[in-house]
Amino acid sequence: MPKVFSGFTATTAEKLLLDAGAFFKNFTVGTDTFDSAVTAGKLLGATQGGGTFSAVPTMRRIEIDGVKGAAKGLQVIDEWVVTLMANIKEISEDAIVTALATGVAADGPTGYRLIEANNYVQETDYIDNITWVGKLSSTDTPVVIQVLNALSTGGLSLTMADKAEGLIPITFTGHYVADNLDNPPFKIYYPDSTVL
Repeated sequence: MPKVFSGFTATTAEKLLLDAGAFFKNFTVGTDTFDSAVTAGKLLGATQGGGTFSAVPTMRRIEIDGVKGAAKGLQVIDEWVVTLMANIKEISEDAIVTALATGVAADGPTGYRLIEANNYVQETDYIDNITWVGKLSSTDTPVVIQVLNALSTGGLSLTMADKAEGLIPITFTGHYVADNLDNPPFKIYYPDSTVL
């Protein structure tokens, strides 16, 4: 009988990331809990299809005469593109304003709120963090992923159809700030081995 090679081990079941999790605005790790953040109105809303986190460096290979390919030590990072996308199913005023990046809401005609957007980005349009909170299979201590100084960069796209509900996919991009140019604009909080 041939030997089976697999990455499956006795601890595999403890390290599975389960379900879609939830997305929050301005979640404070160490202070906020899932429940307190929901109560405080930080939840972006219900989702369908979850979302996606991406932190991708753009690498550049420094070329040297006589070196026929990539050489260790001659790779540099030109930039990081950090995004967190959430498929928001709950169509609220806040979700629409957030998707627009420069969106503003004000009182409209009786019975309405008027949502518009600006043609310029202001400091106040950036969100301190957009945070995904999810669960590992082996612990109630959540995995937390934050995109810092986030701005919706995909705009507002809303599709309506018969026998379906609307969905707003919002893509947030992280941005560097002047006092922290050494770290890409994201943080991942992963439960340590003492809680697994």
